[in-house]
Amino acid sequence: MESKNQNSEKVTYEIDPYNRLIINRAGKESGLSRFRQVLDGRFKVDENNTISYLIKAPTPQGMEMPYQVKLEGKWTLDKDHNLCIELNKWGREILGDKLTLQADIIGTAKNSIAFSLTTHTKDNTESIYILELKGAWSADKNNRLTFRVQKEKGCTDILTFRGAWEINPATGRNGGAGNHQIIYQYEKARLITKKKQINTLIFQGYWDIKDKGRISYVLDARSDSVFNFKASAGIFKDKYIKYEVGIGGGKAQAMRTLTLFGKWKIKKNIGLMFEVEYENKEIHSITFGAEAKLTSKDSISFELKNERNKNISAQVQLSREILDGEGLAFLRFLKSKDESVVTIGAGLRW
Repeated sequence: MESKNQNSEKVTYEIDPYNRLIINRAGKESGLSRFRQVLDGRFKVDENNTISYLIKAPTPQGMEMPYQVKLEGKWTLDKDHNLCIELNKWGREILGDKLTLQADIIGTAKNSIAFSLTTHTKDNTESIYILELKGAWSADKNNRLTFRVQKEKGCTDILTFRGAWEINPATGRNGGAGNHQIIYQYEKARLITKKKQINTLIFQGYWDIKDKGRISYVLDARSDSVFNFKASAGIFKDKYIKYEVGIGGGKAQAMRTLTLFGKWKIKKNIGLMFEVEYENKEIHSITFGAEAKLTSKDSISFELKNERNKNISAQVQLSREILDGEGLAFLRFLKSKDESVVTIGAGLRW
């Protein structure tokens, strides 16, 4: 990033391989470097996700510097998954440079993302610290994972994870493979040693279905941290729900098969529920409204709806062997009604 002071000097900021800020000053006439100094210190992010560099005292002799340098700009994630900031205009200067932090992603909480930074001082003392950005997780139009960094006045910057995520198989209570966690892996080479390593991010949430051609992975039900993935028409069977999801665009698109194994139940005054078992035997239910009718085989056919009573273009047929408890009571209720179709859930009672 370049700026001009009152003495018509250009100031350029860089970041070295140890995450230290470098300042360059050049005279206006010659353009030659007059002063280049590596500053010991560390980066800090405030409540508005604005980054500053806190300079460790003392500053170099003859150099007038503030205690901290505020670096305003746009947050991005580069192809190597480094955290970058594209600097805003400085005074009347053209758009600034992009500063790249050598950082590892170490945390993907429901409303934040954390990066680990390693730095060295001039006496070669190494230290590690953490930068945490606040915001919300979401999926882009190509079903890629993104993190929306919350800025002032409601603005957001987007960190995009360009690779394809995976689905972590786990053993469900019905003996099938249940895809419960989203796993994202990426390879990264160390800038100094060039040694490559695989980093793995695990997202903790639960699956939900609210709309046609879409399946969601909810990280925080009390906020908008949710991955809403566009998907093929779902296949709904007695013991599983299956979707196909494409990640990325064009020829590079990767396909993922998402299969949720679980158990169907009917709850009076609630509707039709599909219970999925997660880690530590925690149960989350996907709840549907439905139009239900008896079939010729003494089973029940359900035309599924969401909580707003909108059709999601999905059907499931359940036999009396699958249903128990209130399900059998509902089967008897259907047999006693004259109507061919009975609506359940979506605010309606049966």
